[in-house]
Amino acid sequence: AFFGMMRFGEISSRSRSSFDKSKHLTRKDALLGFDMNGSRYVRLDLPCAKTARPGEIQFIYLTNQGSLCPIDALNNLASVVPARAGDPLFSWRDHHGDIRPMVHSTALRYINNILQEGDFGTSFGHSFRIGGASFFLARGVSPEIVRIAGRWKSLAYELYIRAFEQVASLHLSIRQPSVVGVAAVPAAVV
Repeated sequence: AFFGMMRFGEISSRSRSSFDKSKHLTRKDALLGFDMNGSRYVRLDLPCAKTARPGEIQFIYLTNQGSLCPIDALNNLASVVPARAGDPLFSWRDHHGDIRPMVHSTALRYINNILQEGDFGTSFGHSFRIGGASFFLARGVSPEIVRIAGRWKSLAYELYIRAFEQVASLHLSIRQPSVVGVAAVPAAVV
């Protein structure tokens, strides 16, 4: 959800029984590919989304992100929880060995327990979408690319970006060449 700037409901279901292959991601919806430079990516074919017309598939692209790589995480999931093509993409096996979908409220409860233990506060479903957009903007990704990759149809995504003031200078400032040996001007003087 984070690296794909997705709504948490797009990767989870409301309950075990509400999983629907026509609305939720399945294993067959995750496709490994290679770009023109030979770098790998995963395309998620999202069968149902808030901003999609009925029957329209939206594409989410996940790329290598170093030590927290979503591609490696999906490969790990496939090896830890082997499943059939029509099974939920994000799933687990119960004590009977049956595949179960990741349930929205249960997953968030586990995530929030971990965050609270680390004194990081709590998360809600949209936190991953907001965090992903903020992450990519902070890394210098063009706001227009973030908008397209996050599937925002308007500039409304700007309302979600936390700490935009920390990344605004990447996109709005005139770049000044750095001069070696010149002391920085204290903020109070400026």
